[in-house]
Amino acid sequence: MSRIGNAPIAITKGVTVTVDKSNVVTVKGPKGELSESINTDLTVKQEDGDVIVARPTDQKRHKSLHGLSRALINNMIVGVSEGYKIELELQGVGYRVANTGNFLELTLGYSHPIYFMVPGEISVVTAMEKGKNPAIILEGIDKQLIGQVAAKIRAFRKPEPYKGKGVRFKGEEIRRKAGKTAT
Repeated sequence: MSRIGNAPIAITKGVTVTVDKSNVVTVKGPKGELSESINTDLTVKQEDGDVIVARPTDQKRHKSLHGLSRALINNMIVGVSEGYKIELELQGVGYRVANTGNFLELTLGYSHPIYFMVPGEISVVTAMEKGKNPAIILEGIDKQLIGQVAAKIRAFRKPEPYKGKGVRFKGEEIRRKAGKTAT
């Protein structure tokens, strides 16, 4: 039994949800508009200010699509009403970040700087304060896109286990290893 799929999705104030005949769900809110194509086996309907996703059978495929579809619609509703925010921090000597609009320039200890273009749907802010690690703040309405961009930036220099240097999510704890011991 899919516990996630059976839960109704509450539509927050100021958000409108429309479902086409071809199961394309469009969500409009104060922060923007998102749309997602839901599998045609599932039925999506609105009742009393809630969105309900129903599956036709208890096949494994339908069960997995049921929970996935419900989660995608819920993420769209939260995205257009509140938005998503991911913070990354750079830990390491000489690690720097700067942005011009949506164009990031990262200095991560390589022989060359890394240039990265962030998609237009995401706003990016960088912070270089004295005494603190450089930070990258990503904000947007699409949870999947913002997570993918954050993972791509983190992949430029993953945190290593010996000194902890690299790009990490804010608050992420890295398991540290002991280095070589002198004999």
